[in-house]
This record gives sequence, C-alpha cells and structure tokens, in this order.
Amino acid sequence: MKPSRSVSRIAFLSTGDSSMQPTLFSPARNSAPRPLAVCLHTWSADLSQPFDEYMEQCEALDWHFLFPAFRGPNWTPEACGSPLVIADLESAVKFVCDRYAVDTERIYLAGGSGGGHAALLMAGTRPELFTAISAWCPITDLAAWHDQSLTRRNEYAEHIRRACGGDPGCVRSAAQEAEKRSPLTYLGAAKNRVILDIAAGIHDGHTGSVPVSHSIDAFNLLAEEADRISPADEQYIVENERVPESLAFSGADPAFDAGRRVLLRRISGKVRLTLFNSGHDMLHPAAFGFLAQQKRGMAPVWDSGTLTGHGTGALSR
Repeated sequence: MKPSRSVSRIAFLSTGDSSMQPTLFSPARNSAPRPLAVCLHTWSADLSQPFDEYMEQCEALDWHFLFPAFRGPNWTPEACGSPLVIADLESAVKFVCDRYAVDTERIYLAGGSGGGHAALLMAGTRPELFTAISAWCPITDLAAWHDQSLTRRNEYAEHIRRACGGDPGCVRSAAQEAEKRSPLTYLGAAKNRVILDIAAGIHDGHTGSVPVSHSIDAFNLLAEEADRISPADEQYIVENERVPESLAFSGADPAFDAGRRVLLRRISGKVRLTLFNSGHDMLHPAAFGFLAQQKRGMAPVWDSGTLTGHGTGALSR
C-alpha cells in the first residue's frame, strides 16, 4: 500500500559550507511532539530514489519523515562520508527540530548499504544526536571495500577512487581520505552512547556487493571483548556464507520472515549484530519495529517488534 501522506521537497542551511541543501520531508499528522526518523538513500542514489518503504513505516507510526540528499551519490569528493555529509545530516535534524514538534527523546536514523555507511559514520561522529540507529549491510572500511570491489569487478572501486582522489592502496592521500570517510575510524566513540542495531544478509558479498565482514568488524569495535566474533569465525562466515554451529541463533524473531530468518545474533552493551538468511537487503519493518521501542535515557529493548509492511526486498545500489 502506497503511503497517503504528502511529501515536500524543502531546503535547509548546512553548517558545512553555508549552502542550502535539499531534503524530502513529511510532518507527522499529530500536532503533539512526535518522533523523527532520518532515512537515508543508498550508495548510488539521491532524492529521486523511491522512499515508499520508509514512508510506509513513518505513516503507520505517525512519525516525522526526513530524507536528506547528503550530497547525493557517493562518487564525488563532496559526498561519500565527507565532512559536508556529516554537517548536512546534523543540520537537517536541527532544521526540523527548530520548526516542528519533535519528541527529542526519540530521534532515529536508518539506512542500508550506502545509507548504512552514513548511518554508522553519524554514530561515530555525532552519537549524541540520535536515540537509536539501525544500519543494514553497511560499508565500514572504504579501503577494504575498494579492494573487495576490484576483486568482484564492480563499479564501486571507481566510485571510491573518484571520491578519495585515487587508489587507497597506492596513493597516500587517497588512503588518508578513505580512512577519514570510513565509519570504523570513528565508531569507538559511539560505544555505549547510542543504541545501535547492525544487520546484514549472510550472502552479501557473494550475491550482493558488501561482504558481511563490514558489519562484523563494526560490531567487534563496539562490543566487549568477550562478546566479539573471533577472526576465525568471521573468516568462516564470509567464505562459507554460513554461521558456525557454536554461534547459531536458536531463538525466534517474528520481524524476520521465514525466508530471511535470523542466523546469528550477538548483543553487547548498546550494540546488536544480526546476520540473516538473505543478501544485500534491508527489512524496513524490522528496522522500524526495533527503533520504535527505543527511548533516550532508557535501556535498549532488544526486540524487532511486530510492524508489517512491504519493505522487505533487496536494496538498490
């Protein structure tokens, strides 16, 4: 079912370069303070990307919907995790909070693929801004993804070279840029400061473009030592598209349908890792069902909720 709420294209002033930047926005119907969901487009997309799956959830929950451009596709120096991207997303949130009735105890961020990359970048650089963040099949290390994309002969290696000014493996300045634009550089600052849910399909990197090692490495950086996935287990998962029996999830999560069941789940402090039976996917009902239960200052609720909807398919590039 297509959402019925209207969506407007508006502009806000970015503190990054004092420019007016575009975003799509739809206010909640209720005049009382309502939660704000900041929803992010994927790696090669911009505001023209379909957003119905996000809006369906925001409409069902009566949340404000914000869909910023954050400098568009990730193949320019201005995009791809630049300081301008961080400033744009922070400025967009402030713009809405200054003009609409926002429940500031419940400001959420969600994205998959390139949106997952930006979501984790914000987790590490602006953890105080959000109550909870849901990142799906995120890119967390640009230099590593450049090499992985070269091996798979896809276009993302060229995108990274264009954004960073060269091959991170050969050009020192490009390596430095890739590091500056990678969530792993900053994520340690998010530890126990923001509730963070990281999810990836176990076949990603094989049938999809982002190996699950990116999600596992992000979790390991935030988790207590005893809770981390070992290097040997991580290698086994990445190479075999399977979870070792010792790590297999034995519970049930109704937000993940039978075809995309949870295979591994690990929780540590304020971070949760989920690997599920799929590829480069984002399950919007599971993301929003999780976010809807989180409130600033309260302990995390590690439940994916019971929301329904159609946002259960492969992410566009």
